[in-house]
Amino acid sequence: MHHAPSVTPPAPRSRRYATVAHRCLVAIARRLAGERGAATAEYAVATMAAVGFAGLLVVILRGEEVRGILTDLVRNALTVG
Repeated sequence: MHHAPSVTPPAPRSRRYATVAHRCLVAIARRLAGERGAATAEYAVATMAAVGFAGLLVVILRGEEVRGILTDLVRNALTVG
């Protein structure tokens, strides 16, 4: 009678593989835990930049010169012919 060879590695080797896999998972988890608030911080920075840009546009567009340019632009666009 012929027996098929064992497919699983011996116990010491499988334990070693499990230990390496466990160490890798722990290292990945630690690295990701350090970046936990990174996305939130990026959104906050982008939001603050957008607010600053909007404020700058408000200041620029309140000026008389810019208002005149925009008014002329709209008049010319609406003029037929």
